[in-house]
Amino acid sequence: MKVVYSVAIETGTIDIEYGVVVPDIIGCFSSGETFELALHNVKEAIEFHLESLALDGQLPPPSTSINDHMANLDFEGWVWSMVEIDITPYLGKSSKINVTLPNLLTKQIDDFVKNNETFVNRSQFLQEAARTKMESSEARI
Repeated sequence: MKVVYSVAIETGTIDIEYGVVVPDIIGCFSSGETFELALHNVKEAIEFHLESLALDGQLPPPSTSINDHMANLDFEGWVWSMVEIDITPYLGKSSKINVTLPNLLTKQIDDFVKNNETFVNRSQFLQEAARTKMESSEARI
């Protein structure tokens, strides 16, 4: 399962490296001598943070729309980019469960998955649907 995190990049100079902050992951930041290296390094920083969260029994944080972040005055003048991360390794071990669904709903899910390249199978769809629902519920709490 892939998540795209927005990253804010403070442009560097000949003497100062590019600084990168991941607003959705508290305390996650990095830098690099070049723009490309800064993006490479921040991907490693994100993976390190997600691994640490997983060890503490926490799920990866949801990503916020880049448009919401761009409106944040703390990052005024920064350049924005996005980093795609496969969060599957940070979700914990998988286990089979028995779920009862109405046949019509199961067929609609299977048809949706078949016609949508985003999902590999029904299980991945159900995982993403559950995660999205929980994230939206947390936002309202």
